[in-house]
Order: sequence, then C-alpha cells, then structure tokens
Amino acid sequence: MPWWGYVLVALVFTHITIAAVTIYLHRNQAHHALDLHPLVALFFRTWLWLTTGMTTRNWTAVHRKHHAFVETVGDPHSPQLFGIRKVLWQGAELYRIEAKNEETRAKYGHGTPEDWLERHVFLHDRIGIGAMLSFNLWAFGALGLSIWAIQMAWIPFFAAGVVNGTGHWRGYRNFETSDTSTNITPWGILIGGEELHNNHHAFASSARFAVKPWEFDIGWCYIQLLSALKLAKVKKLAPRLRVDRAKHGIDVDTLRAMIATQWHVMADYAKRVVQRVHREELRHAAHDVKGQLKPVRRLISRSPRFLGERERSVLNDGLAHSRALTVVYQFQQQLGAIFTERSATQERLLQQLQDWCRAAEATGIAALAEFADRVRGYSLQPTQ
Repeated sequence: MPWWGYVLVALVFTHITIAAVTIYLHRNQAHHALDLHPLVALFFRTWLWLTTGMTTRNWTAVHRKHHAFVETVGDPHSPQLFGIRKVLWQGAELYRIEAKNEETRAKYGHGTPEDWLERHVFLHDRIGIGAMLSFNLWAFGALGLSIWAIQMAWIPFFAAGVVNGTGHWRGYRNFETSDTSTNITPWGILIGGEELHNNHHAFASSARFAVKPWEFDIGWCYIQLLSALKLAKVKKLAPRLRVDRAKHGIDVDTLRAMIATQWHVMADYAKRVVQRVHREELRHAAHDVKGQLKPVRRLISRSPRFLGERERSVLNDGLAHSRALTVVYQFQQQLGAIFTERSATQERLLQQLQDWCRAAEATGIAALAEFADRVRGYSLQPTQ
C-alpha cells in the first residue's frame, strides 16, 4: 500500500476501538441507554480484547464509580483531585489502579457479562493484545508494529487522558452541572462523541450526547444505523423541555417536566434572566462600577461548590452594587434548591414552585416575572 494506506488503516482500526468504547462499554453497559444485538456486543467485546485488553466489568465499574463520586474523594480519575497533568498523561494508570479494587468491581460492575468467554478468554488481556500484534505483522509487515503501537496508545491517551482530563478541565458548558465537566468540542468525531462530556454528565443515561442543534455526535449516528438494521434498540434519551402556551397554571406535569430537565431549566434561567438583568445593570451602572459587575454574570451561574475564595469575593463585591442581580441570584438558588430537595413530597414541591413563581412576579424585575410566567407553560417534549 502507499504510505497513506497505512495511515488510513491505523485511523480505521482506532476509530472502531473508539466506537466500541462509546457504544458498547459506555452507553450500553455502563448506563444501559441502549440494547445491542448479541452478535454486535460480541464483536465489540472481542475487538476491545484485541486492542485494549480491557474487560467489560472493569471499565464499567470504574466509570460508574466516577459518576458516583465525581470531583470528590473516591473519584478514580478527577483532575480536580489528581491534577490535569497526571490525568492527561497517566489516566490509564489511574484506571488500572482502580480496576484492581475488588470492592469497586463488586459494587459497580453488576450487570456485565460473566459468561465462559469472559472468564476464560477475555480475562487474559496479554493474549488478545498479542494476537492483534501478530495479525498486524502478518498483514502489514514491519509497519504493522507501528499500527499496533498507535492502537495501544489511542485509548489510554484519548479516552483515559483527554476525556477524563480535559473533559473536566477546559471547554464550554451547556449546563451548570454539579461537577466541572465540559464539552471539549461541539463536534464529537475523533473520540466518538465523548467530546460532549458536559452533555453526558447532565443526562448520563441518554444514548445521544448531542443536545444543541449545532452539536454532532458520530456515536449517535452509528447507533441510529444499528437501530435501522435491527441490531440495536435505544432505551433512553435526554428529556427535552418545551413551552406550551396553552397552559396557564403550574401543575404536577409542570413539576415533573422541570425536575426531569432541571439542567435545561437552569440554563434557560441563566439566559433569560441572569443575562438580561446583567446587561441592563451594566448599561445603567456608573463607570467605576462596571468593572465589578462584568464578572458577575459568569459567577452567578456557577455552582457555589466550585467557586474559589477569590471568586466568591468578586461575586459578593459585584452583587453589593446591584439589588436586581442580588435578587436574581437569590431566586436562582431557591429554584435550584427545589431540584435538590430529596425528602419533600410531590405536593410540597409543587407548593414551593407555585410560591416561587408568585414571589418572582412580585419582585418588580421584568425578566424574572416573565420567566415565572414561562414556567407555567413548561412540559416535556416527546423524544425522538
């Protein structure tokens, strides 16, 4: 083959591995967002054995523990705990350490395959990796070793390093989740859609990672293709929020829609209330106050858990110059508290939401009153 032929082979092989990780290990096994035909699942299991040596149970257990302890002590690979450099360059080692933890495997690895192949074949990772090396050398000669080396480095760097590291360090956020997850890029191609990491943390059980119209998740494209071929069945998708103008009262359906789409609701609040009021306050503020108000919009919407001492000080100083922004901030915290309430009954939560809307309308802040009116029309949009 010409030189570009070997490059193409390496890219195709590594992309199949990425597809196996995101479709089979992540969306199918860890989160049960879709079902796969047994033959498709077997192909992915076998390919991962040949190209990574990872077992389904180990990967699933480590990933589920990451979600259970995200950004806190117990998270197997948080850059907030270990530092971005360590996770980026030694993420695979952090994975291997946690995968040896039998308590993690027992608690978080449930529901994964435990058949004869898993116990007698896929458990032997060196045999699989060695078989891949032998095939590459037989098929491509000496250059097969280079292709194999790229295969062996691909997942440790891009999945264990880039997604687990950069995906909790730098990027943009559609949703202010209670962690530091980010979308690395809006186009999930190179890492199979895993680039949309903030979207995934907001709706972990969704088979589709793209949320915004301009975002692209190639892993979802493959799932749709498999579904068309009757080789996969989507079980869960992220709920979507819509506004029904015909509704004029807050009922149980309103409450359910808001709880199911709480990150959409908070993003809507940030756009329609925080951003608008902040812009109005900046326009009318004295020149010497503008500098203190400018960073407030960004800091208001961030989780207090991830505000440093300096950021808290900047936020408080800015709010001290604006009654309107202070009220907007207080109402945002109150709304978020409704979503995090665990012990209240449905009737109590409904009453709290109704009280919140009435109080918001009584503030005299137009953006807040209009948002309260918008809340009355919230309902769930059918997923497709």
